[in-house]
Amino acid sequence: MPTTTRQVRRPAVPQSTLAPAPTLYVALDLGQRYWTLAFTIGRAQRPRVRTIPAGALDRLTTELTAARRRFGLPATGPVCSCYEAGRDGFWVHRALRAAGVANVVVDAASIEVPRRARRAKTDRLDARKLVTMLVRHLEGERGVWHVVHVPSEADEDHRHLERERQTLVADHTGLVNRIQGLLATQGVTLALRGDVPAQLAAVRRWDGTPLPAELRARLEREWARVERLRSALRALGTERHRRVTAPTAAPADATVVRLTRRLSRLGAVGETTAWLLATELFSWRAFRNRREVGGFVGLTPTPFQSGESVREQGLTRNGSVELRARVIELAWSWLRYQPGSALSRWYRRTYGGGTARLRRIGIVALARRLLIALWRYAMGGDLPAGARIKAVAVA
Repeated sequence: MPTTTRQVRRPAVPQSTLAPAPTLYVALDLGQRYWTLAFTIGRAQRPRVRTIPAGALDRLTTELTAARRRFGLPATGPVCSCYEAGRDGFWVHRALRAAGVANVVVDAASIEVPRRARRAKTDRLDARKLVTMLVRHLEGERGVWHVVHVPSEADEDHRHLERERQTLVADHTGLVNRIQGLLATQGVTLALRGDVPAQLAAVRRWDGTPLPAELRARLEREWARVERLRSALRALGTERHRRVTAPTAAPADATVVRLTRRLSRLGAVGETTAWLLATELFSWRAFRNRREVGGFVGLTPTPFQSGESVREQGLTRNGSVELRARVIELAWSWLRYQPGSALSRWYRRTYGGGTARLRRIGIVALARRLLIALWRYAMGGDLPAGARIKAVAVA
């Protein structure tokens, strides 16, 4: 007898359990002249790669429409994109979000790469790799990369005053060092205080002769630049002090001013440092724990363990080099102006009797603990243990 196959009738799948509409994934490799775009709808789909002029948002919209049509997606289907943080900042992120695209900005240093001595690298390969990692990230795979927390436009705007000051300080240091170097070529040492042009006219070289005319003219021009930088630095300091001490802060500055005033009450924390911590860390970044605070400035360890080999590789050094240096500088000031605090006593007990190298290592550990303590205090927590308040607090 012939064998008959019995067909099993499957129940209909409820509409609520159906898979969501396919998503279009886009990776942007941003260049100064061109942007390379890679489109896909999943891991198994070969990415579609296109190139458009840099900043051409209308062309980007056209390519999104063409990619939807190519992959058979609805015209209003969801789109997710990503690009590496870099020269273009966050304006591309804001433009994509305004167009209805769910975008993430990726820390470029966290992207995995092959460890071969030589590896192929092109914009097309980078875009394809990036869009594949975007799919993995959105499917829930942890550790693919680190996503950058994008500040609001107002929070980003608050940073310019202090960052301009840092730029002027660096320019000032470079000019002063160049002047001192030019004088050193003639065997001359000058303090660069007071009426410097008059001192240049009166100074004598190693053989008792005055400075050559062209060198003296150049030094006077360099000193004029130094004086202009000092005037600009004083103007920035005055503007910052006006905002901090104003009876009523502007609505856009309210959070930054409040945090600056609170931090400035502590001994060892000046107005400049308090403004820096408020604008760069505490006013916009919602830290969840102390590990995130330390990791933001690169003050976290990087252990290495393989089999029986266990060693410490040092700090991660993520984030801003300037910010990390200022936090370490603040730790030295804390030891000087807050000697009775629990943190200072801990440092002296643990590292104070060691070598100079051990004390330098210890100051980094103190900087991390101090930054965490200041974060808790700035967020409304208790005063750091044993710390003193200034006799005359900032208004």
